[in-house]
Amino acid sequence: QVQLVESGGGLVQAGGSLRLSCAASRSTLRINSMGWYRQAPGKQREWVATIVGGGTTIYVDSVKGRFTISRDNAKNTLYLQMNSLKPEDTAVYYCYADMPSKYWGQGTQVTVSS
Repeated sequence: QVQLVESGGGLVQAGGSLRLSCAASRSTLRINSMGWYRQAPGKQREWVATIVGGGTTIYVDSVKGRFTISRDNAKNTLYLQMNSLKPEDTAVYYCYADMPSKYWGQGTQVTVSS
């Protein structure tokens, strides 16, 4: 098992940046796959990005070139650097860990104003 705690959300103007963090309660060295989903009001949860143990990253098309996922196993922390934010990025962002059962954080709100 693992507990995940997100932080770093907030209110930002369009074009701005935020960095989300997801702190894990145990070593992330043996967690092969971690990533982020988001859920906008009235919409289903949407996958955003994944990073696997070897460092391979994949992204949903709508964030490619703007978001960067990374992990620091020494700090047991997952990150999502979000640049050039758009109002349509407004959502609650959730981190997850596949172990292989999926564990979720509680979410952090990101609001992008136009």
